[in-house]
Amino acid sequence: MVPAPASYPASSENHVLALVVERNPIVQRLEKYFLEQAGYQVEFATDGVSALARAKDLRPAILVTEILVPRIDGLTLCRQLKSQTETKDILVLVFTHLEAEERAREAGADAFLQKPLGETRMLKTLEALVRRHQELLREKP
Repeated sequence: MVPAPASYPASSENHVLALVVERNPIVQRLEKYFLEQAGYQVEFATDGVSALARAKDLRPAILVTEILVPRIDGLTLCRQLKSQTETKDILVLVFTHLEAEERAREAGADAFLQKPLGETRMLKTLEALVRRHQELLREKP
């Protein structure tokens, strides 16, 4: 089980909440399965507008987004999250088919992974993000 970072509300089971923005239902099922197996609580949004609203409402520790999502693309979503006080600390992982690592970093993403889906690679990246965020929280006065 992945412990919840101190600055985020935890579920009743104290799992880290990950909001996944993915329009493909097959990829959603795969991500849900392996993230839950690793101890994450998983919620989904299928477009950038609903993802932004859910991020403000749920305050997930991590948001995993594809770039190619409807209404607000994943990079714009990332910029908006990082520019707003109530969501700027949400960790953002851009997970896409596109070769867009530099654009993801410029948008403020904390990490970038290129598809195809690699369970081990994604879980290690998420765990490293959570650890890094917990360390930064401990360093803050």
